[in-house]
Amino acid sequence: MSTDKPQSPDERLQQEFNRWADAGEGPKMENHHLDITEKTMRRMDLRPGERVLDLGCGSGWATRLLARMVSDWPQGFGQVVGVDISDEMIRQARAASKDFENVMFVIGSAAQIPWEENFFDKVLSVESFYYYPDQDRALAELFRVMAPHGRLFILINLYKDNPYSLQWVPKLMVPVHVRSAAEYVDLLKAHAFENVEYAQIPDDTPTAENYQTTSFHSLDDLKAFKRVGALLLMASKPDVRNPAPGYTVY
Repeated sequence: MSTDKPQSPDERLQQEFNRWADAGEGPKMENHHLDITEKTMRRMDLRPGERVLDLGCGSGWATRLLARMVSDWPQGFGQVVGVDISDEMIRQARAASKDFENVMFVIGSAAQIPWEENFFDKVLSVESFYYYPDQDRALAELFRVMAPHGRLFILINLYKDNPYSLQWVPKLMVPVHVRSAAEYVDLLKAHAFENVEYAQIPDDTPTAENYQTTSFHSLDDLKAFKRVGALLLMASKPDVRNPAPGYTVY
């Protein structure tokens, strides 16, 4: 009889994204997602001195972009924290970010973000939210670590309203959530977020005619996928503060 303990959803996710990191997928994510991420950052109204969370940061490419945008403030640097479930992705992110004084990378799960309450002015999550096993728990955690009036930006390429994105679901090695924009809006509102809205962000990166796609049925489908664009969810935390966790003294 096998005594091996079955993997938890987070352990399975960590294993898969460690495999991605070993395969060099981290830098590829920058190439694939830079256009839509830069468009999202322009909507974030990032300001010097702000404290920003990059949840699901991977190899840290977006974290470094954020760090440049919130630094250089007379009263001190803004701070950007990158969190990812993959310890190998975090290792690569730290190695590539040694020149940044206002960046920190932490291994952690979206279900238990390793940070204090009411801290972050802005949160960005690029292409990771649909992987989180418990999206309800992840949103509760985001609400907890965000400052009152903090702004949340979740950017995802996989959602029902872009039917071309569904072509690559069978190729994934871990379970994912597939929801519509309207379903995500309802989910955010159910977790007490305010000013919930969404936009579709097309990817204007040119596609070479000789590009060999393995994720889509055809090159035309890939182009259509980029035209429809990614889903950007935006929301605010109301003017409330989460209490610090209670401690029992023995």
